[in-house]
Amino acid sequence: MNLLIFFTSYILVILSVFGYSLALQKFQKKTNLEFEYNFLGSIFFLIVISLFTHFFFKHGYLHNLIILLIGISLFLFFLKKFKNLIKNYSKYFFLIFFTFVFAILSFKTHDDFPYYHFPYTFYLTQENLIIGVGNLNHGFRTPSSIFYLNSLFYLPIIKYFLFNIGQILIFGASNLILIFKLKNDFRNKDYDFILILSLLSFIFINIFFYRLSEHGTDRSAQILILILFIEILTLIVRSVSLKSFFSKIFILLGIIISLKAFYVLYLIIFIPIFYVILKNNFKQNLKDFLSNLYFYFFLCSGFFLILLNIFNSGCVLYPVSFTCFSFFDWSLFDEAQRMNDWYEQWAKAGATPNFRVENAEDYIKGFNWVVNWIDLYFFNKVSDFLLGLLFLIVSVFFTLNSKNEKKFKTDKKIWIVYLIILILFFEWFYNHPSLRYGGYSLVALMIFIPGSLYISRNITKKNLKNKLLFLVLLSLVVFTGRNFYRIYSEAKKYDYQFITNPNFKIDEGHFRIDYFIQNLIKHHNKCQVDKQIICKELEGTYIEKKYQYYILKNKLN
Repeated sequence: MNLLIFFTSYILVILSVFGYSLALQKFQKKTNLEFEYNFLGSIFFLIVISLFTHFFFKHGYLHNLIILLIGISLFLFFLKKFKNLIKNYSKYFFLIFFTFVFAILSFKTHDDFPYYHFPYTFYLTQENLIIGVGNLNHGFRTPSSIFYLNSLFYLPIIKYFLFNIGQILIFGASNLILIFKLKNDFRNKDYDFILILSLLSFIFINIFFYRLSEHGTDRSAQILILILFIEILTLIVRSVSLKSFFSKIFILLGIIISLKAFYVLYLIIFIPIFYVILKNNFKQNLKDFLSNLYFYFFLCSGFFLILLNIFNSGCVLYPVSFTCFSFFDWSLFDEAQRMNDWYEQWAKAGATPNFRVENAEDYIKGFNWVVNWIDLYFFNKVSDFLLGLLFLIVSVFFTLNSKNEKKFKTDKKIWIVYLIILILFFEWFYNHPSLRYGGYSLVALMIFIPGSLYISRNITKKNLKNKLLFLVLLSLVVFTGRNFYRIYSEAKKYDYQFITNPNFKIDEGHFRIDYFIQNLIKHHNKCQVDKQIICKELEGTYIEKKYQYYILKNKLN
């Protein structure tokens, strides 16, 4: 019965998001945007809604049921109007989201989930905005949109056990985008490196990122980064509709930056985009750029995230200290630089659960850390990853290889995009050289782009469709098989009863911050009622209430 409830909730959420997608398809009719992108766009829309409503309401059952039921109502309303579209997409949605059911069935979560992913998401369901909440936990200082998206699926009966479905929605949408890109490229006879790059990316994300519990706030963004650069390269080498292209870029960049604030660096990709705008029909292109619906979603998400960052930590971009305001009572200005150094030390292999370098300040300067990083992190984390990418490239090459090598010139503008990737790679390597902090996608792109250029010279149309279909299905089979084995291992090791209790492991520790917040509020309310009680700090944390908002003050101020 528990598994039935779990599956029912899973299906209702997907139908609701599908309904919002149909509504966006209706309103975005003039842009000719593909439905799979409007599906991702509906996820972006829900993120914006969640960010906005958090300022005024907790994301409790009533709030979330309204959002869920509106989506399902939209699905039913547009069911007849988009009958053919639904028929064309239904088998792909079934294939992807049925396959991903096995990924969402999980007992063990990653280490950050009980530390701050679950507590932050649960906090959103219990309270509206609390100013200065970053004083409670390091993870609360860097809010991710994945928490806000997941908080919308806190629902009756299933409760908080869909707090990982946001990753599935983004992962599923990404797979649909890549599948339809392959399908459309084959139909249009675009047998170029873009087709191969899309294929490599599809296989890569399904085989390398098969464990949903490891996605966290990082891998969803890196999956979308792969698609982002595929779209940029498509703009450069093919003739595309700029109206639909702008929508894609705003959706992709909006979600990427909202997932992890330091991905704001990827705004650099607007350089080649503005070049195209300036080169061809400037006035019309600029009008299409500024009148795009998703442009306003993009602006809203950025504005709300800046506000939330300031309200959480007193910084626009924590832990970048020069973006912090020291005059706020809740500001973490003094801690920002120290934590920035700590994150850098950790990323540069200067700290592990069982090891710390002696002089961290000198260690992270320049390239002092490289030798130790190579010893502790490159071997075997990065080296294994590189070997996996090499095996993937070789496998695709021999599957698609033809004896007839085509001769063609490579568009020089491709290397401009590649230069941007190299710049981002250098920033990554110099400041935070951990694969989870953007390295997976950058390293993959640096190998996939030249690899796809070479492979595309050695393919022919003969049996290409069957070969592509084989590789796509094989990657999904590997994805499913690895998750089956994972579920089997968790059942054996942790006695995971996925039929009678398919939910992930939960204990009192997941609610520790909520208990503390409730205690703070109770302590404050008691003081307000009885003025004879002296309102002292609770465990060193001060709280007051202004304009209907609780404020947690930095005890160092």
